[in-house]
Amino acid sequence: MGDGQGPGDNGEHRDGQGPVEHGHGRPAAAVFDALGAEYEQAFAASAAHRESLDRLLADLAPGSRVLDVGSGTGRPTARTLADAGHRVLGVDVSPVMTALAARQVPEAEFRCADIRDLPLPEGEFDAVCVYFSLLQMERGEQGELLGRLARALRSGGLLVVATVPVDVAGVDAVFMGQPVRVSSFGAEEFTALTARAGIAVEWTHSALFTPDHPAGMPEPHLFLHGRQLTAATNGAAFPHGTP
Repeated sequence: MGDGQGPGDNGEHRDGQGPVEHGHGRPAAAVFDALGAEYEQAFAASAAHRESLDRLLADLAPGSRVLDVGSGTGRPTARTLADAGHRVLGVDVSPVMTALAARQVPEAEFRCADIRDLPLPEGEFDAVCVYFSLLQMERGEQGELLGRLARALRSGGLLVVATVPVDVAGVDAVFMGQPVRVSSFGAEEFTALTARAGIAVEWTHSALFTPDHPAGMPEPHLFLHGRQLTAATNGAAFPHGTP
């Protein structure tokens, strides 16, 4: 799991501050405020995340504009991108995480906001990163957000998204000692969901990772890299709206 936004419909508060009325998971803002720098330490050794970032850097033009969704403490994603000379906007629902990121990566811009409520002009970004920040959203919200993020990319822009590929919807779980409610998709279904959002998936990678935390449990991780399709290309490639 990553620096996700707050749970969505069914009565929960979307600003991440209100109580969860169904199930026992805490809003994402409360979860990641509580974890703070522990989250960065727990996931610092993820070789797959580093490989994904290296691949993204190789594909980016100099000085690219990059949106980091669920930017957490700013490390490693925003830090890596800023060090390479890219212009980074990080968005996270956790005030604690956002403050940490601003201190640790002063070259980047960070906003404490729910990405679902943030206006995203079309064609604004050269790349969008979404590392593990969908998992506390409802399934329908995940697909809707991926579509918005695809449209926020310039033509041919890059989308990098990572998730925990398990077929669950609204399941109560414990993440690093914090109660959460999780929704996700299996690997094939999530890849198809990304393609339907208007992204040509070019690379996938699966890994198993155990966070460096006393309550850490092994997690399957799925990384996808793809490019935004123009409407004409999208229609030609997927005439029925499916990959």
